[in-house]
Amino acid sequence: MRSVPPSLTLDTTLLKPGLRLAVGLSGGADSVALTRALAEQASSLGLVLHVAHLHHGLRGEEADGDLEFAQALAAELGLPFHEAQVDCAAEAKAKDETIEEAARRLRYGWFRELMAAGEIEAVATAHTLDDQAETVLAKFLRGAWTEGLSGIHPVVEFPEGRILRPLLQTTRTEIEAYLKTLGQSWREDSSNRHLTFTRNRIRHELLPLLESWNPRLREHLAQMAELARDEEAWWTAEVARLGPQILLHGRPVRGGGRASSDGLAVDATRLAQLAPALQRRLLRLAAEELGAALDFSSTEDLRALALTGKAGQKRELAHGLRAERTARELRLSILPVARADSDATNEVSVAIPGEVSAFGLRLRIEADPSQALQCSVATLRNWKPGDRVQLRYSSGPRKVKEVLERLKVTGSRRAFWPVLEIAGHIAWMHGVEVEPEAGIRIVPLHQDEGSPAPSHLKLPVKVDLSKVTAA
Repeated sequence: MRSVPPSLTLDTTLLKPGLRLAVGLSGGADSVALTRALAEQASSLGLVLHVAHLHHGLRGEEADGDLEFAQALAAELGLPFHEAQVDCAAEAKAKDETIEEAARRLRYGWFRELMAAGEIEAVATAHTLDDQAETVLAKFLRGAWTEGLSGIHPVVEFPEGRILRPLLQTTRTEIEAYLKTLGQSWREDSSNRHLTFTRNRIRHELLPLLESWNPRLREHLAQMAELARDEEAWWTAEVARLGPQILLHGRPVRGGGRASSDGLAVDATRLAQLAPALQRRLLRLAAEELGAALDFSSTEDLRALALTGKAGQKRELAHGLRAERTARELRLSILPVARADSDATNEVSVAIPGEVSAFGLRLRIEADPSQALQCSVATLRNWKPGDRVQLRYSSGPRKVKEVLERLKVTGSRRAFWPVLEIAGHIAWMHGVEVEPEAGIRIVPLHQDEGSPAPSHLKLPVKVDLSKVTAA
């Protein structure tokens, strides 16, 4: 009796007859299984199948081997092969991104280029149920809203075409069993074992621990993502319907109508009549229209100001968002990134050793004469996007932006937060303990006589930096 060839379950509702589809083939088990399964079913599904492999310029000879493996598999299956190479590390540095962020941006950018060229209409990626569970858990740990808990979507629409995920209901265990039955090898990415990456720590440490409490946790997280996607689709339509009625552009003028202005207003009376879920979503939409993103506490601050605040009350929130309560409205606007301020000095340099005064602060920089220093000058300045700081007892550098968010530094204080730079590194940051530079000691002194600390530098009473995400 002839044995039945093995097969892998695909979500074929995503695959239309005649679709010109490229499979993103990295060489790992998931993408190899997807390539083999689609090649096996291409004829019955009516697919015109291609293979696409992006070399990220990382992992040296190991990545070169991945490329050769992908080329060989495509040739074995008789599939057209597309390849490209990028310098992921350089891109990450240039764009102030982590390696993972840069790799994802470059990968999807290349997929869009392939679709724009017209030879293919869509790209299939091999995200699995395990990937979905890891993504939902990672988003939960970061404090995501419902849309974040929706995780990896089965379909992502771009102007150039679609990204499809036909394996989201398939586990990694099922994939490896399928490949072993076929006798098909795959490549192992050594970086997947590095616990410096948050995703790997979730995969190898946190999920197994949680599964000792609930062995079906991955399945439940994937179900949560599906529920969140459907909920979010309904809410998106509802907010789109109500938004124009509640969110008002410009300022009211005497006699009726509204004058043009840069801000946005929320009708506080009508907002109060809605359920809290709608109130939060409309306030977040208003902030997003002004280019700001609200976390939960900021959203609740705005809700309280809109519902119970008195005329004249104001709040300054993250991303320079400013809120002011009037008799009938909550007015939102964005503060300038910088402003004229007698207490704020953009940049002051000092020789090492020496003392520097700025921002209402004084620092003494001491140097160990027995050690050769990399730099003889220190600069006290405002932080800027892209700055990273190595906190004391931290596993890796953190973005200053994320540290400020954890410190709950918002509004105008945020733009003027001081750091001390030595040899291209942040050697000191106001309000936190920084890993010391070799041979350097930085001593904060008392405020200059008659110069109290500027209000925009006052820290909250309690600070917890333990959960700042590693860059």
